[in-house]
Amino acid sequence: MSFDLYAIGNALVDSEYVVTDRFLTEQNIHKGQMTLIDGQQQQTLLNALNAEFSCAKRASGGSAANSVIAFAALGGSAFYACKVANDHNGDFYLHDLRAAKVSAPHHAQVDNGVTGTCVVMVTPDSERTMHTFLGITAELSAQELDLTALTTARYLYIEGYLATSPSARHAVAEARSLAKAQGIKTALTFSDPAMVQYARDGLTEMLADGVDILFCNETEAQLWSNSENTHDAITALHQVSPLVVVTCGSKGAIISENSQQTAIAPFPVTALDSNGAGDAFAGAFLYGLSLNWSLAESGRLASRTSAQVVSQFGPRLREEQYQELLKELF
Repeated sequence: MSFDLYAIGNALVDSEYVVTDRFLTEQNIHKGQMTLIDGQQQQTLLNALNAEFSCAKRASGGSAANSVIAFAALGGSAFYACKVANDHNGDFYLHDLRAAKVSAPHHAQVDNGVTGTCVVMVTPDSERTMHTFLGITAELSAQELDLTALTTARYLYIEGYLATSPSARHAVAEARSLAKAQGIKTALTFSDPAMVQYARDGLTEMLADGVDILFCNETEAQLWSNSENTHDAITALHQVSPLVVVTCGSKGAIISENSQQTAIAPFPVTALDSNGAGDAFAGAFLYGLSLNWSLAESGRLASRTSAQVVSQFGPRLREEQYQELLKELF
């Protein structure tokens, strides 16, 4: 079997809560970013959450996982290289992934350790804040790669969150080397402002001599380039990628190819939950490219898809919703 998209990322079971800004302040939680914590810290947080709120949604997550699931639901063939433990969460994760028609390595599940989990807290302004216990996914390595599957792919997609793991960075380097030898285009997402701020060396290592496509949001772009405006940030990002895709929230997105910019209009919606919006954008955009659509067409689908995601709770849509979006636009 061949694949249009091969992604590498963390495998995390997401538990999503709708919270108040007061709760974040009382818990001394930095709003709008992903923070890595250990298992005991996460349990303490869950105890505090469950005393005041209810879990709104549970799903197989991770930045790149959300993207490949959107890609597959739109109609593409996708493979996700990841690592989970032989536990309840690991079983749940792989079942959820396969139900979404995404393939995974047969050796993705290992006997030792525990599956990674992420607590997603959404405030009334729709901003998502995440506290993540990586568990066994912190040990994602080249052993979890299915290189045979990668040789069939058109695109390799790399999650920025992997920047914190030496073994994952080594796996990325191995996958990138094979992709380059096979003429497979490589895309990378910064994933989160925290990665640009606190894991920049890891991101730089994964970027290596550059990628074909770079995804980020405005905050990440400006942090990476130490710029105060998006235009200057994009100019700087072209040093590492000829195609730069910057999401701008309610303002839409900017696609810049060799400094020629295309503005992607937003689709106005009532925002409830921004979790997974950038991931959905990347997955839909790559799907468009896989069909040889123009950048503008791919961007329009991506903008519509991400808008639909933020209008409901959870990082992705029901499978039939993706098909409805395709019918609506095309």
